[in-house]
Formats: sequence, C-alpha cells, structure tokens
Amino acid sequence: MMSDIQVIRQLARAEAEALGVFDWPVWSKEPSTFEWHYDTEERCYLVAGEVEVIPETGAAVVVGAGDFVTFPAGLSCTWQVRQALKKHYSFG
Repeated sequence: MMSDIQVIRQLARAEAEALGVFDWPVWSKEPSTFEWHYDTEERCYLVAGEVEVIPETGAAVVVGAGDFVTFPAGLSCTWQVRQALKKHYSFG
C-alpha cells in the first residue's frame, strides 16, 4: 500500500552510522504545514524536531529526533512540522 510509512523508533547511533546516514545531505525546516508528494522512496534520519505526516489515505504518523523513516514512492501527504526539523535524507 502506498501510504505505508515505515518508522524505526530511536535508531541506535551505531546502526545509523552503519547505514551511512551522517554522510547524507541535511534538510531543515521551521514549524510549518505543507503538502508533499514522493516520486521516489526517501529514507531519512531525524536529528532534531518533530513532524506529523498525514497521508492522503491511512493513519497519520508522528516522528521525531532519533527516528529513522522510510517514505514510499507514490506517497502524497501533508507535513505538519511541530518543532524545527533537521534530518539527514536519501532518495532512491
């Protein structure tokens, strides 16, 4: 199902390092609300902040610092950034 957002809560730093997330680009966003569509899969590791991601279909997911998240290709959603966000991310 396209709205399946996968979350690993509080990914251990050693596991994050093994995945190479700290070498990925960094994206930051102030508290805000915006719509987003994923053309390709995105994997990200949240360094700071909190966001509620509300898919067009399916349940909303709240993620925060320390969480590792995979957003599937084809997902359309609304992002509600609750606390200033900083994440490492990788597409594809």
